[in-house]
Amino acid sequence: MEIILKEDVIGLGYKNDIVEVKSGYGRNYLIPQGKAIIASPSAKKVLAENLKQQAHKLAAILSKAEEEAAKFNGASVTVEGKVSTTGALYGSVTAATVAAELAKQGLEIDRKRVIMKDIKFVGEYAATLVFHKEVKVEIPVTVIAEGEVAPVKEEAPVAETEAEATETPAEEVAE
Repeated sequence: MEIILKEDVIGLGYKNDIVEVKSGYGRNYLIPQGKAIIASPSAKKVLAENLKQQAHKLAAILSKAEEEAAKFNGASVTVEGKVSTTGALYGSVTAATVAAELAKQGLEIDRKRVIMKDIKFVGEYAATLVFHKEVKVEIPVTVIAEGEVAPVKEEAPVAETEAEATETPAEEVAE
């Protein structure tokens, strides 16, 4: 079934998009909730005419979304969590967690606008913030163990220091 969305539907499309959905989803949920209409030829013509008339309004919405996105450029999130010995988190880091951490930094965003898979292990990940269908910002998300300050990458220099310590006596013996 082809429908025209009357508002943004997360995971389906944006306002004024023509999308294909299963008949039951369209008839039983989207249309009765007022989120969509059936995409008949006459409805498509009306949509095209409305889009022509609203072009300047859409440009204003796009510029507003770009201004909001500019606030989040360079932002990053670090989340501490309880971790097992294998590096797996007890629980997970979700979009709501990332939105809450951004709010602590003074950057308010709705959790529904944060797109990412749930994080279940320690490491570095990315989350996408969607402000408009054409304006998206990707921010890094780092998950560390609770109470851990040093990243895992610093273990390698320690191993090199031990190797240097064992080489020094071998050189003295050779002399």
